[in-house]
Amino acid sequence: MNIWTLTPFLVAALLFAGSCSNSERQDSGNIVPVALEDTFDIPDDFGDYWYQGEAELTSYDLVQARYGELRDGHAVLIFVTEDFSRSRHVKLNNQGTAGSDAVKVLKLNLTKKFLTGIYPYSLMSSVFTPIYDGERVLKVTTSSQEWCGHSFSDIRRIGDGYDVTTLSYFEGESGTAKLDDVLLEDGIWTTLRLDPSSLPQGEFAMVPGQMFQRLAHIDSNPVAATGRIENRDEELARYILEYPSLQRTLTIDYSRSFPYTINGWVEQHQSGFGPNATDMTTTATVRERVKTDYWNRNSNADSEWRTRLGLNP
Repeated sequence: MNIWTLTPFLVAALLFAGSCSNSERQDSGNIVPVALEDTFDIPDDFGDYWYQGEAELTSYDLVQARYGELRDGHAVLIFVTEDFSRSRHVKLNNQGTAGSDAVKVLKLNLTKKFLTGIYPYSLMSSVFTPIYDGERVLKVTTSSQEWCGHSFSDIRRIGDGYDVTTLSYFEGESGTAKLDDVLLEDGIWTTLRLDPSSLPQGEFAMVPGQMFQRLAHIDSNPVAATGRIENRDEELARYILEYPSLQRTLTIDYSRSFPYTINGWVEQHQSGFGPNATDMTTTATVRERVKTDYWNRNSNADSEWRTRLGLNP
């Protein structure tokens, strides 16, 4: 990792960087930038890629195991930098007045959509990770919508641990909990994009991903896990995360060079419940990648971007 000194050009670029805005604040040129440290221990080209007022959108062909069968669908990874409030856990509208409460994060919105027979599933997770070295995930939220009902989970960094809130249409699945300073699987995705070498390796305790928890109907408890990085060739690497007690393995393929793009993933896990549960494999294969200020692409004519991503029917 190299020391990156902010240039006047980059500071100016930060004036215009951002993501989804309130309708009253769509002119990002009026936003006052948060005060910045002089240096960050991140790659020299980080600002050239992440602070140009655009997000990275990548679509994937999804084959999702659910109820013991494979379902065709699509997934999208949306990565973008934002200014975030440490105390309120929300995107800042006025960074200039936030002072030390402001933190720069890499945000991921991960969506999955697929059909189970007559009814659709729509899943979304949001992950907020500081771009500064060594800082833990600040927030993870996950929602699930399908015709039986919907559910929501919220994990927030409070002090040296996490507060968890879960709301569900299933009896007995709503409530609150506190976690110690544990690793969150949902943070793997943003950690990989910031610095793959800092991915957890060896043996450790980790809270499984919220989407998996939702589909498996389990609580947000840490589970024994192992992680390792395998270099496939000079360009590609693979991160392998295993949960022996859950009979689950998550494998993520990514580029070894910055900006460490994600080419796809494979999740081997049990699908179905009780005696009908069987080992199955969920896969996501990269389809298309674009960079754009998607929050401004909201006219009917902008639907062409969905066509480029292969998301239109």
